[in-house]
Amino acid sequence: MAYDSSKDIQLDNWINEETGLNLSIYRYGEGEPKLQIGPRTYIKKDGNKGSTKPGRLTIDDLNWMSDVLEEVVDKMNEYFLDEK
Repeated sequence: MAYDSSKDIQLDNWINEETGLNLSIYRYGEGEPKLQIGPRTYIKKDGNKGSTKPGRLTIDDLNWMSDVLEEVVDKMNEYFLDEK
């Protein structure tokens, strides 16, 4: 079965304003919601947005993730409950 981008739905997103790291909850088709770490977004010198793989996480990234993970887990649980 080939990947179909129209079935890949972003349910929620959190962005670390300081480091640009993104956490997102996605669901593909009727599958279970899953957490995606990344990409990392940034502003280029020309003012346009860029993005890259998250790569290695800094302590600032980890502290931020620690702060938002409870909210992420609560949201994922809501999506699982909505399925039942």
